[in-house]
Amino acid sequence: QVQLVESGGGLVQPGGSLRLSCAASGNIFSINAMGWYRQAPGKQRELVAVITSGGSTSYADSVKGRFTIFRDNAKNTVYLQMMSLKAEDTAVYYCNAEVQIAYGSIWNRYWGQGTQVTVSS
Repeated sequence: QVQLVESGGGLVQPGGSLRLSCAASGNIFSINAMGWYRQAPGKQRELVAVITSGGSTSYADSVKGRFTIFRDNAKNTVYLQMMSLKAEDTAVYYCNAEVQIAYGSIWNRYWGQGTQVTVSS
């Protein structure tokens, strides 16, 4: 089994910053893309940012210039540095990873349990 555990969420004032972390553990041979998604109340889950194993990144238009995704492959950990936070960034943030549990096996996607980010004064 593979587990993804997020941390770093919380309450922050508008304009503030937070850093989310997501550590993957368990039966892991290789990890391809890792990403962050978010889901606000009454809305669908949306992609926030993704990073490949080689370090290429992609962001939702709404967070470009404010959020930065990066990873530590040695620790199987992905991070999301969030700056200039706005009320509309309030959501549950979920980590996602494409994992191969053995050489030549299929890639499966795994999700973390989510961490709440609330931006409010």
